[in-house]
Amino acid sequence: MRGFLASSIGVTCAVALALPLTLPSSGARAAAPAAQSPAVPSAESVPGTTQSLPLVPLGSDRSAGGAAGEQGLLQREVRPFSLVGVVWDDPDDELHGSVQVRTRASGTGVWSGWQPVETHNHEHAADPDDPERVSGRVRGSTAPLWVGDSDGVEIRVRGEAEQHRGAAQPSAGQALPRGLRLELVDPGAEPPPQGTTPEGPRSPALTAEAAAASAVNADLAPLGAAVIPELGKKETEAALIAAPGRADEAAGKGKPYVGPRPRIITRKGWGANEKIRERNFAYTKTVKAAFVHHSASGNNYRCSQASSLLRSIYRYHVKSSGWRDIGYNFAVDKCGNIYEGRAGGVAKPVLGAHTRGFNSNSMGIAVLGSFGSSSPPAASVKAIARLTAWKLGLYGANPRGKTYLRSGGGNLYKKGRNVRLHVISGHRDGFATECPGSRLYQKLGKARADSARYQGR
Repeated sequence: MRGFLASSIGVTCAVALALPLTLPSSGARAAAPAAQSPAVPSAESVPGTTQSLPLVPLGSDRSAGGAAGEQGLLQREVRPFSLVGVVWDDPDDELHGSVQVRTRASGTGVWSGWQPVETHNHEHAADPDDPERVSGRVRGSTAPLWVGDSDGVEIRVRGEAEQHRGAAQPSAGQALPRGLRLELVDPGAEPPPQGTTPEGPRSPALTAEAAAASAVNADLAPLGAAVIPELGKKETEAALIAAPGRADEAAGKGKPYVGPRPRIITRKGWGANEKIRERNFAYTKTVKAAFVHHSASGNNYRCSQASSLLRSIYRYHVKSSGWRDIGYNFAVDKCGNIYEGRAGGVAKPVLGAHTRGFNSNSMGIAVLGSFGSSSPPAASVKAIARLTAWKLGLYGANPRGKTYLRSGGGNLYKKGRNVRLHVISGHRDGFATECPGSRLYQKLGKARADSARYQGR
């Protein structure tokens, strides 16, 4: 199996690349393939920008310095943005309270009503002792909220009332984390269509970073491809059976249980700016389980905006929260489109930062949206089933089954404990959180059954 997933890839295109013959062991970092600079100008998407605005005390807290109670910003005009979030200095601090934001739509001058921002986001993170977590760059953060094209903002952050002898004291707000800042993310422009550039129908050249991110998928699609095409079940099985070392490492002898490979939009396809992430790739040993998440970024996006939303979340994770890359291995939009997440290769066991304590030997799938009170679209649930049938099948995992994962440390299970979990689990199964929202969590039984059926079980 490992030979299939990490075989040497030789690519002759605008660049020459060389990949390692074997995958790194758990937690290891693999150097991105070296690439020569392209001879022609790159036609990358506009990189995007992030505005970081310190919050100030509001109301009666102005005289007290705002350590407890309320901080925020009054209405102000800003450069265009589409996604908001709040970050603070210490990632170990939790924001106990509420965050509300209202925004002004670009070009109309119309202000939205107050919208809540999900405050508990520390559970979407690298494991406590992982180099990514202890890098010194990581900050505490809320979930990101998609607000669409905007040029004005107002925000208020209120600490929840402290408890005194069992009675809430509304006038005594709990201390807010230090260094609160509002992050306003502009995702940048859409990438040019595949095979065209502003100058004509010439394929855009790849930067070294983009070439490296694409080369790890070169067994599945051409270098620089925007999409990894779907395969039928027979073709998927044939490719797996023919892979070196497959019989002993994957599904055992005989015909493998693997679902047909779904269509996957690559990082190139959704316009990831490869220059902002950490250069090297990080891998774990295998993929024994999939954790399903929701992005908690709201449902007010169109499927045509999903790439912009994904670029915004990516920038928020890296630039605002201090992560090495986007945290999720895959994303799914409301129309059922599947997107490559963290760089390193969609068929490989890429180490993510999605389920604190259980990132090793697992993968994370984020459905773009919020599903605490809203039901996930049927297309999204189907996409989860199709993706897991294929990816888990590559590693011999039964979507209907259970498996053991060793905890890396979290609020449900102590570090080192072996925990029995569903092969397809919700985020809340490994960490005390509302994620992936109760409505999406209720659909995981169907996803497991459908995924197993796609595998032929």
